[in-house]
Order: sequence, then C-alpha cells, then structure tokens
Amino acid sequence: MDSRIAKLGQSPRLVEWTLRFARLALAAAFLSAVADRLGLWGPLETPGVDWGSMPRFYADVAALNPWLPEAMIPALAWFVTIVEAILGVLLITGPYVRASAFASGVLLLAFAIAMTLFLGPKLPLNYSVFTAAACAFLVAFVPRKAG
Repeated sequence: MDSRIAKLGQSPRLVEWTLRFARLALAAAFLSAVADRLGLWGPLETPGVDWGSMPRFYADVAALNPWLPEAMIPALAWFVTIVEAILGVLLITGPYVRASAFASGVLLLAFAIAMTLFLGPKLPLNYSVFTAAACAFLVAFVPRKAG
C-alpha cells in the first residue's frame, strides 16, 4: 500500500492536477472575499457573509494596520481588494501562474502575520490563512514535469 501511495506522489499528471486544484481553490477564496466586500453575497446579516460592503471591510483593514492614518484605510482596502481580484483571475486563467501564486503567498502571509500580531493567533489559524499561503507557495515552487 505504501509503495502505491509513493508512486502516486511521483505521477507528473497527478501533481499537475493537484496544482490546478490548488490554483482554483486560491482563486475562489480571493474572488469570494472580493464578492463579499462588494455585497454580492448579500448584506452583513446573510449567513456566511463577513462584510457585505466595503465600509464594513474598512474596520478589519484598520485593525490589521493600526499604524496607518485613518484617512488611508479606504485606499488600502480598495487596493487589497483590487489585487485579490486580479490574482484570482490570473490564477484561474493561467498566465503568470508562478508569479501570481508567489504574489498570493506573499499577500496571504502578510495577512496572517498582521492577524497574528494585532488580533492574536487564533483567527489566522481558524481561517487557514497560513495554510492558504503555504498552498500558494507550493503552486509557485513545485517543479512541473513533462509526462
């Protein structure tokens, strides 16, 4: 049984499909968060909705960036939202996969560190932000084999 599992891990085709799945999962997470901030999942009272609007997202951006002047919070919130939308689309469509995955990993790791420093370790662990960052870095760095 162990040798069959080891052989699966060496299958270039399986590795490629796993990397595609990881790309789509990361993209879906980014695009879902963007949709939530834009109110596309519904208002805040809707089950599963974290923000429901950009102004609600500003509060979280401020919590993760207490050093930033309050007047800059909306600009940073929109910047992050636009970057996440672009990364989500790039991860789905395929151009610059390694670069977009690396940028995704850096962004997610920055979120995870900020969440840990300013909100404590429980939230980034509960929301699997470190896990998503690791996934993005794997997509960026796992060698692809022809076959």
